[in-house]
Amino acid sequence: MRNSILLLLLFFSFYAKAQNLKSGGVLKPEQAIMDIRHYTIALDVDPKEKSINGYTEIDLDLLQPANNLLFDFWHGLKISQLWVNGKVQTYTHTNDDYIKIQLSQQLPTGKVKVKVTYGGKPSIAVRPPWTGGFQWNKDSKGNPWISITCQGEGAKIYFPCKDHPSDEPNEGADMIITVPKGLIATAPGILQTTTTNNDKTTYHWKTNYTISNYCILFNIAKYKLAKRMYTTVDGNKVPIEYYVTEENFDKAEHFLDLYEQSCRIQEKYFGEYPWVKEAIRASETPHLGMEHQTNIAYGNKYRYEKLGGKDFDWLLHHEFGHEWWANKVTNRDWAHMWIQEGICVFGDAMATRELAGEEAYLEKMRETAKGTSNRLPIVRGDQVDSDSAYHGDIYGKGAFFMHTLRYIMGDDKFFPTLKKLATDPQYTYDNTVVTADVEKLFSGAYGKSLDPLFHLFLYTTDKLEVSVKQTKEGEYQFKLLNLDMSIPIDIQTDSGLKRVIVDKKGTTIISKTQIVIDPKVFYLTKVIKE
Repeated sequence: MRNSILLLLLFFSFYAKAQNLKSGGVLKPEQAIMDIRHYTIALDVDPKEKSINGYTEIDLDLLQPANNLLFDFWHGLKISQLWVNGKVQTYTHTNDDYIKIQLSQQLPTGKVKVKVTYGGKPSIAVRPPWTGGFQWNKDSKGNPWISITCQGEGAKIYFPCKDHPSDEPNEGADMIITVPKGLIATAPGILQTTTTNNDKTTYHWKTNYTISNYCILFNIAKYKLAKRMYTTVDGNKVPIEYYVTEENFDKAEHFLDLYEQSCRIQEKYFGEYPWVKEAIRASETPHLGMEHQTNIAYGNKYRYEKLGGKDFDWLLHHEFGHEWWANKVTNRDWAHMWIQEGICVFGDAMATRELAGEEAYLEKMRETAKGTSNRLPIVRGDQVDSDSAYHGDIYGKGAFFMHTLRYIMGDDKFFPTLKKLATDPQYTYDNTVVTADVEKLFSGAYGKSLDPLFHLFLYTTDKLEVSVKQTKEGEYQFKLLNLDMSIPIDIQTDSGLKRVIVDKKGTTIISKTQIVIDPKVFYLTKVIKE
């Protein structure tokens, strides 16, 4: 028993050391003056030792003169040397997971290159992808199968970076990953070169697109490649690639069929696939999945469901949907994480609508409403770290809120506005967004302010309170109690379903039978009978 307790204490000690990391939060002044332009990560990965060794180069624009620089980097990996613009610099790298560089002389504004050589054993993923890190797994034949997840922790778990969602490398990233011969490393973008020397192979991947740091990572396995060409909704040709373990290669063609099916649906609602100059790609992983840009992680084990009689993979569709919502449309701060998660889940509901019909979609949204907890507001501030932002309602309640907007605005206004959010340059790629941007866009399309609705459903845990009072036989008065705007609500009466405009002043409904408020569930409501 004593040994067991000791092992548990050692485990939780390691867990706290390796995994108690957060991304984002209040941006440090030293980092606010840096504009990250490009990362180059070159690492030799040793599956036997479960270690990495190599370097990272950070190219940035310095917006103000600086006497010091600050980067995020997990303290469990050890730095051997550090350069700024080719000159060796002194630094501190302690348990606070920062590299603090005291410059020998002040840097002027302009371009800066920082190079850091380092190595060691990276942190282990305890519950991937939710608690991230490295997975050092093996496939069924005993081959190494390595994966990384780090959305909550940030890429600082394995390379030095500015770990804040507001600043992505606008000129992309290069990944130069060396692995034992016979294994394949996959990463974002396009494979530039493959070089084998003795018992090792180096894969050089490059993306030229803006990319979140938690998507700059690699997967390693004894993969086989299945691929085909796909023609986008705008007529561009782009390869669809699936890096799959050898044991599952026979499943790859049908997987690509479902990938195409999901792409058609996503493009219908959100516009052309965002990364047409590179690839549509997935890599099979030992964890469930993640939205890594141009190379999503897939680990749902081909557990397909039927929608409208067709095979459908919810995990594939959801992670692929993040190519639009997270990767193309990116939150400026984790506080607004509902934009990427909630709208992506709404995109999942659109797949239900496309494959199984409108009634199936409505039932899915009713089930989503039932699963909403309302324990925490969706938006909890303006500068929030990933731990504080992340909770279940950013998915379901965020999706249901889009369902509510669709009902209020009507399809003729709602769907073009949603597509504009996903395609207009002011909201995409280099330009990050916050909730206020979304509200202004939808309010403009609607023709009047939706701000009270956004505030109620995203910034509070309140439901829409509707007062119903029977004033005399066959007559009912109902009104809104906590929303200062007029909205449509469906009312079930003796003569059928009526769409009624209601506000705080109230309105009267005639019905010989008891009325039912919002029977199809377009709102999260609390009906108060007087």
